[in-house]
Amino acid sequence: MATQTAAGADAFYKQLGRMYGTYAGGFVAFIVLLAILEQMGVPNKVLGYLFVFFTLAVYAVIGVMTRTAQLSEYYVAGRRVPAFYNGMATGADWMSAASFVGMAGTLFLLGYDGIAWVLGWTGGFVLVSILIGPYLRKFGAYTVPDFMAFRFGGNFARFIAVIVLVCCSFTYVTAQIYGTGLIASRFLGMQFEVAVFAGLVGILLCAMLGGMRAVTWTQIAQYIVLIIAYLTPIVILSTQHYGIPIPELTYGTAIAEITARENQMLANGLATAATLKPHIQPFINYSPLNFFAIIFCMMVGTASLPHILMRYFTTPSVREARQSVAWSLLFIFLLYFSAPAYAAFSKLEVYTNIIGANVTSLKPWLFQWGQLGLIQICGKNASSIADVVAACKAIAGHTGVVRLQDFVINTDVIVLSTPEIAGLPYVISGLVAAGGLAAALSTADGLLLAIANALSHDIYYKMLDPNAPTIRRLTVARVLLFFVAVASAALAATKPGDILAMVGWAFSLAMAGNFPALVMGVWWKRTTATGAICGMLAGFGLCLFYLVCTRYFPGYGVKYFGMSSLLSPLTGAPLVDIAKAMALPNAMETWPTLAHPMANKIGWFDLNNIACGLLGMPLGFLVIYVVSLMGKEPSKEMQAYVDEIRKPRGKTVLEEKA
Repeated sequence: MATQTAAGADAFYKQLGRMYGTYAGGFVAFIVLLAILEQMGVPNKVLGYLFVFFTLAVYAVIGVMTRTAQLSEYYVAGRRVPAFYNGMATGADWMSAASFVGMAGTLFLLGYDGIAWVLGWTGGFVLVSILIGPYLRKFGAYTVPDFMAFRFGGNFARFIAVIVLVCCSFTYVTAQIYGTGLIASRFLGMQFEVAVFAGLVGILLCAMLGGMRAVTWTQIAQYIVLIIAYLTPIVILSTQHYGIPIPELTYGTAIAEITARENQMLANGLATAATLKPHIQPFINYSPLNFFAIIFCMMVGTASLPHILMRYFTTPSVREARQSVAWSLLFIFLLYFSAPAYAAFSKLEVYTNIIGANVTSLKPWLFQWGQLGLIQICGKNASSIADVVAACKAIAGHTGVVRLQDFVINTDVIVLSTPEIAGLPYVISGLVAAGGLAAALSTADGLLLAIANALSHDIYYKMLDPNAPTIRRLTVARVLLFFVAVASAALAATKPGDILAMVGWAFSLAMAGNFPALVMGVWWKRTTATGAICGMLAGFGLCLFYLVCTRYFPGYGVKYFGMSSLLSPLTGAPLVDIAKAMALPNAMETWPTLAHPMANKIGWFDLNNIACGLLGMPLGFLVIYVVSLMGKEPSKEMQAYVDEIRKPRGKTVLEEKA
């Protein structure tokens, strides 16, 4: 029986190329079919429904077909995922709503300064490959807290690691579900608060029944959708403008046109020096400190995020874990190398088609985003032509022409709206929406699985009920996954912040809480359990304290951090004068309504709180080092285990039980 099962598995893996090749071809054919239906007059809303529901149905079918009742399959996909496909799944896991939806929007708004996010996120996989990923695979754990518990002597270290995992992953997954709500509300015509729960259904269908096994094969399908969706509009725009279907080669020319258009807008009174920030000028929005701090925090945070590290538990060997990091970088590079081009083409289209246009000639798509509060003109939500005309008439001396200072677009809308801004067929808009949904769903699946697995495996099984049978463990995992998903959707429905800010917080929390203990645990045999626990608490605690105080309690920020005002992390513009705000009656109680959702700055050293890991991580390393030297060194047996983890060959340290 076991031989038959193994033979079936081998046959499945041999057919992967053909299966996903057929899927990719079928998806392209589906796009062509919808393009034909659009030309035949099928309403745009129907096309949007077809795009969203077809892709969700495919993901759900994969999730149901790969359901499993085996622990190894549920937690680590049986450790049989080939490096190439694990790299593709990691690319989808990594290409979140922040990457797909938020990154190009950030580059659109920040220009040069937005490159900090691209450099940080890409460079992080080098740290994964060199410092952590292969060694956790050699260890043979199911979860990151598994490693912490074994290396640092028991359940207290496991518990602290679970707290860090849940905090950073829950923040991250909330951003992804927010992204699904954004897409569903626009393209399905749902109320945002309902749309986040509609997106949740797709997430649960992918992850609940098959765990990591289902998520892996679904994420590969999602990567195919998202990369086609991301590249298609800019390939079309590059071809239309410059006759070359390689946007990475032509967006330099687009930037030159943007610069010329910026100068023209200044000369024609369509922009002012205060509102126009040159696209290629550095350090306009971020100080040099914050620019490089974001790069560093995103790099180290990448190497610390549990849902990314979990992907390298699924490969057959340590060697393939390293290879899958390389494949991950390739698949991620395809999108990240294109993000600056996306931002440039989008800005060029905005400057050409919107800035300078008469307010009475604006296109209907703009009002659909305006009704969601994501586009403003003349200081008011662009809900209709009448609203826009009235808002602009109320401004003294306004000529009825949209100026740059009149137009405000949410950064999370740039990618989704670019096809409409450029006047491309609606089928391209639907394709981009499907890609954004795939990006958000794939990362949400991985994050929810990381949280649920940590709670079910590390808390329930390892700490509460070590004798629990397999079926009960899997049931607990699925129930916890459901409740965590619902809780994150409920939080996302409140619109707690923009996608990029929430994701940035998650990276810093993971960096401060996990990175010092993981690196020291692998690379310094003298690291003690007490040292690691104290370091995790100190680093994570300082990072969380700084983040919460500067974001939600400015009174303490004034007292402890010397804050004077809150600035937008994306524009750098003052949002709230703290001295005036704190002088108001009941200031501490009313602060959440006074503070702008984007108010993320500033405290010690003028450091943006998105980069608060830059404070917590060094403290974590220092505390681990000092406390470890003060205590008794680990046993010879544990030091031998550490030596064994660093060897690329040989058996896994933590042998799996049957």
